[in-house]
Amino acid sequence: MTYLGIIVFIGLVTLFASFFTVKQETAAIVERLGKFHSVRHAGLQLKIPYLDRISKRMNLRIQQLDVMIDTKTLDNVFVKMKISVQFQVIRTQVADAFYRLESPHDQITSYVFDVVRAEVPKLKLDDVFLKKDDIAIAVKAELQEAMQSYGYDIIKALVTDIDPDEQVKHAMNRINAAEREKTAAEYESEAQRIRIVAVAKAEAESKKLQGQGIADQRREIAKGLEESVRMLNNVNINSHEASALIVVTQHYDTLHSVGASNRSNLVLLPNSPTAASGMLNDLVAAMTTANTVGEMTKGNYPKPPNDHDHNTNNSR
Repeated sequence: MTYLGIIVFIGLVTLFASFFTVKQETAAIVERLGKFHSVRHAGLQLKIPYLDRISKRMNLRIQQLDVMIDTKTLDNVFVKMKISVQFQVIRTQVADAFYRLESPHDQITSYVFDVVRAEVPKLKLDDVFLKKDDIAIAVKAELQEAMQSYGYDIIKALVTDIDPDEQVKHAMNRINAAEREKTAAEYESEAQRIRIVAVAKAEAESKKLQGQGIADQRREIAKGLEESVRMLNNVNINSHEASALIVVTQHYDTLHSVGASNRSNLVLLPNSPTAASGMLNDLVAAMTTANTVGEMTKGNYPKPPNDHDHNTNNSR
């Protein structure tokens, strides 16, 4: 009875040892007596107990390896670059991926170093930032050709970070700041010019309107003076007296306007009634002289006395 129990127990252990499961996106490498036998994929699988064993479970999902590289550009700037390589075990070459390559991460890292240190020294620092996609394409092309024979497929290679030396970054920031300040100064100068032009146009328009207002004002004053002189002539006052009366009246009106406000900026010199009369006399004399000069300019000179007239006068 004891031997039967032992046999049954060994039989159950053997039965359970004959079955195993493989998870999704995983491949199990089965060896028989130390030699590769088969690759089993997701699901319930069967093997011969004591002869077969699972040597390795390979991950079939896409994996990522980040590689940090120190290199130098064409303009002698040291930069740190981070290259992210996404790779995957080829489903039909699981055995090659396990047996032919002991450390795939180290192999990928070596190829990335080789490619980056061959490409980056050909470029200046600014071009490294601009052509990082070209560097990533070169890395992928080199890795794809080398790793495919080992059972690995390179999905994507990305340049995820470019970090220049700290002093170089400060210099680049200063250059950028200076460029922005220059642009801001140009825009500010243009805005100042626009403001000056706008003010000049507004002032010109204001002067134009002010001149029109003064012209209209003087026109109306002239009409009023003409009417005043006509009314005074109707009461037997000659033109000279009428003009003197109007000037004196305007003189007193001006004085009244000056005294009406304590903030007036009008100065009237001189301010006596006799000064107004003198101003009128000077104005009349100036107009008479101007008329005389005008007649002489037109050729209307006074006729000189001839000899006949002289002899006539002597006879008389």
